[in-house]
Amino acid sequence: MAPKFGDLKRYCDKNGWVLIRNTDHWYYEKVLSNGNVLQTKVSHTKQKEIPGHLWQKILKHQLQISEKEFWDKL
Repeated sequence: MAPKFGDLKRYCDKNGWVLIRNTDHWYYEKVLSNGNVLQTKVSHTKQKEIPGHLWQKILKHQLQISEKEFWDKL
């Protein structure tokens, strides 16, 4: 099940991501314990569902977690 952008924003807000910019999107950043920095951006259209292909890229490259981990931490 693909989440909505509002779910992604709520995940970031609850899990140690820092809002670094609020312009055309919300831009978040998280520094990992090993020093790596993750970044993601979230659309302001919180009720819109994230397309499946985009959601898979966000999980793998930006959040670097599994879909199960996302839902468990939401």
